[in-house]
Amino acid sequence: MNKTIDIESGVPSDVVNMVFDNYYSPAQAWREYLNLSQVEVANRIGISQSAYSQYEKSQKLRKTTRIKIAEALHIKPELLDF
Repeated sequence: MNKTIDIESGVPSDVVNMVFDNYYSPAQAWREYLNLSQVEVANRIGISQSAYSQYEKSQKLRKTTRIKIAEALHIKPELLDF
């Protein structure tokens, strides 16, 4: 199923719920919301799955990293920063 994301309306409630209910990072919540694997996102960024896994565990991403992940997920970087 393809989900349409209206980025003007902000972060979908499903993503927010994953962050707060499951203690996911915003990057992990978005990835799962978009039905992507860590391998798929890592390949889009050009890094290993294990390196990407470390990004998802990070509490605070560097700006350049946040931008790369957002581009791989096809969302605005600001949507990873909540």
